[in-house]
Amino acid sequence: MALNVIYLGIKGAVIALNRANGQEIWRTTLKGGDFVNVVLDGNQLYATTRGEIFCLDTKTGEPRWHNELKGLGLGLGLISIATPSGSQVLTAQEKMMRDAAAAAA
Repeated sequence: MALNVIYLGIKGAVIALNRANGQEIWRTTLKGGDFVNVVLDGNQLYATTRGEIFCLDTKTGEPRWHNELKGLGLGLGLISIATPSGSQVLTAQEKMMRDAAAAAA
């Protein structure tokens, strides 16, 4: 996706915003109202929530695939994501700190 988009994970959803004006481009509800960890790796947007992982289309937010990660528990904890390129990988703690800083600005 173009560099003019930012992706947010919040309350069980992923939201794409126009970086220049903050207008919402799309919103995809995943599961529940929990924290959503998001990682952009090239044109792959990964999101984790409630112990499951989703790969979303960066242009539309439609799920490309979803894995329930069965056998790993209820999934109430956070999931970390790493990609081979390591691009834009944030820990959940870093994400929460950035979100808090953005909200305070």
